[in-house]
Amino acid sequence: MAACAVWMAAGVAAAQTVSIAPPQNVLQLSANSTVEVQQDLLSMTLSTTREAADAATVQTQLRTALDAALVEARKSAQPGQLDVRTGNFNLAPRYSREGKMTGWRGTASLVLEGRDFPRITQTAGRISTLSIANVGFGLSREQQAKTEAEAQSVAIDNFKQRADELAKGFGFSGYTLREVSVNAHLGGPVQPRMMAMEAMAKAASDAPVPIEAGKANVVVNVSGSVQLK
Repeated sequence: MAACAVWMAAGVAAAQTVSIAPPQNVLQLSANSTVEVQQDLLSMTLSTTREAADAATVQTQLRTALDAALVEARKSAQPGQLDVRTGNFNLAPRYSREGKMTGWRGTASLVLEGRDFPRITQTAGRISTLSIANVGFGLSREQQAKTEAEAQSVAIDNFKQRADELAKGFGFSGYTLREVSVNAHLGGPVQPRMMAMEAMAKAASDAPVPIEAGKANVVVNVSGSVQLK
């Protein structure tokens, strides 16, 4: 019985050490597609800063300025076209070089965002209690989804075409798909174009803020492996 047990244990150990041969004729490759699209989403941040000896005064001044801006912005608000939301609202003490507290300083901001550029810029121009702090452009969810679908279709076709060409180049008649991954992302950052001096100097003018959107690149990459046959 002992000899039999030893033989069985050796057999199991031998079975466990059997290695599986690595797959043969497997090709790794990738392909991508880039679609350039006009940015259709505008985001404008308006803000103001107030200073006073005490925090309560600063907070009151900020709320007054922000409330007035909200009243004006909501007149033109429309879902998807012009969405209005409050941004940062903060208070912080100020100190002298000697480390003595000299007062309080606070900032409040309002964000106007949407696809209706004229509506947004005209609204920003009518807000007199806040000034423009930042302007950014991007893609709406609808535009990004549509563009990604277009780029994805082209990337998949490119992957299939390249796989077929490489298979034939290596002397095979074709291939079968083993595994694949699809990833989408926006290309490098696109800086908004804006007549900054005019925008910052608009002051209380109700003229539209001069802006010009750029374009964005939606990139889809398809990578994986195929079995040559």
